[in-house]
Amino acid sequence: MINGSTIIILVAFVVYLAMMITIGALYSKKSANTEDYFLGGRNLGGFVAALSAQASDMSGWLLMGLPGAIFIWGMNGGDGWCALGLLIGTILNWILIASRLRNYTIKANNSVTLPRYFENRFRDDKKVLLLVSSVIIVLFFTVYCASALAAGGQLFEAIFGVDYKYALTIGAVVILVYTLLGGFMAVCTTDFIQGTMMIIALIAVPVMAIIFMKDGISAGLAASDAVLNTLSDVSAAQATAPGYINMFTGVNATGIISGLAWGLGYFGMPHILVRFMAVKNEKEMTKSKVVAITWVTISLAMACVIGIIGRAYMDFETVVTAGKEKVFIMMIQKVFTDEMNAPFVAGIFLCGILAAIMSTADSQLLVSASAIAEDIVKGCFKPDADDKFIMRFSRATICLVALIAFVIAWNPNSSVMGLVADAWAGLGAAFGPLVIMSLFWKRTNLPGGVAGLISGALAVIIWDYIPIGTGATIGSVTGIYSLAIGFPISLIFIIVVSLLTKEPSKEIQDEFEAVKAEMKSH
Repeated sequence: MINGSTIIILVAFVVYLAMMITIGALYSKKSANTEDYFLGGRNLGGFVAALSAQASDMSGWLLMGLPGAIFIWGMNGGDGWCALGLLIGTILNWILIASRLRNYTIKANNSVTLPRYFENRFRDDKKVLLLVSSVIIVLFFTVYCASALAAGGQLFEAIFGVDYKYALTIGAVVILVYTLLGGFMAVCTTDFIQGTMMIIALIAVPVMAIIFMKDGISAGLAASDAVLNTLSDVSAAQATAPGYINMFTGVNATGIISGLAWGLGYFGMPHILVRFMAVKNEKEMTKSKVVAITWVTISLAMACVIGIIGRAYMDFETVVTAGKEKVFIMMIQKVFTDEMNAPFVAGIFLCGILAAIMSTADSQLLVSASAIAEDIVKGCFKPDADDKFIMRFSRATICLVALIAFVIAWNPNSSVMGLVADAWAGLGAAFGPLVIMSLFWKRTNLPGGVAGLISGALAVIIWDYIPIGTGATIGSVTGIYSLAIGFPISLIFIIVVSLLTKEPSKEIQDEFEAVKAEMKSH
């Protein structure tokens, strides 16, 4: 139902979306070639690189998927361990991978995409690595992008009462417009703004909820326990106080391993790794590391706090009925519209959720476009294609990938958490081990790289998608997250196949040593 408060919130959304599109239009004139469009001319500043990397990483999962999971199951599900795994993975990625990858991509013939880096790093004249890695990116990023579009549809539906499918269409169109216009720098600049909005929303909303909480957190949690048994779709055994906030209550080794395994995904996320490649210099990289690690520590902690405070503050059954992943949306509306009568402020904070969604979707569209246009079309089939052709083809690709993701997200019951988990596992298992080994093990060779990519991707697909005798998948039967299986399988294949085949050429090994020496000099 549209009322005065809803109209004011809508005005805030319109202002925000207009600003994002304006940024895209401004940067459209600065994308003169493919390096500008896909990598911003390697001219990214420290703060922008940090917030862009983390905002594009966390997506609607941070503000919808994770708080919703914590709201129902608490820290003792596997989701508390998932948050811890992601924190550890982020820190290790910035410390171990960021600088070395940036330097190696420059040394390896100024590679502007992850598949191009693999091709140049291993002197893959037959383009096998380029083709395989590009196909994997498009396959899993389409699913990942669908998760962002689904989150956007749920957001508009919850706020404005718009039918989910109409809401999905609006969000998809806006994301498409500014991604098509400005390319990488538009995406990074909007991500910087969105990352700032996300962190403010994550801190301010739970603090205000505590202020307006009448009976305190303990009483609120106890009240939610009282109705837990009455809900047919929620097991009381899953999450009741006081074990609700204890990470070790009711969790087994499988849950801990699966949760921590999420951190392995960072080493293989092209939309995050490309930010490392684009940083201006080592001084800016150092700044980026500090900002990014601080941002992700606060963000993950506060997303968990939102789930806990939300359970104490909100009516438990109302949230479960609406959908647990909408708990943060409903908290914002209750605090700033019902309690404070400040709907425009509510609109600004709700834009923070939209920011999280858009910051991931735009990055995924851009990386998918670069994989198809730059890596597959130009790299494998049309090497003489000029920048103008590739940029036109890229924009057409962005539209195509967005359309497929749109179709996947069309189901209003799409789970943001589920879609993200599938894509995260596929990308992390396929690319993560090869990124690490290519940077730190000189003996890694082309056959080993191909074996690692294929085995990692196939392991996740078989684990998550192929039913066994009972009709269930191996993942659903064992409860083990596929990334915890696919990552070590890929790593083993890289090592074994590399050792069983011819060692890299002297040229490749000399390049490796040059990058190593350069890292020591910093």
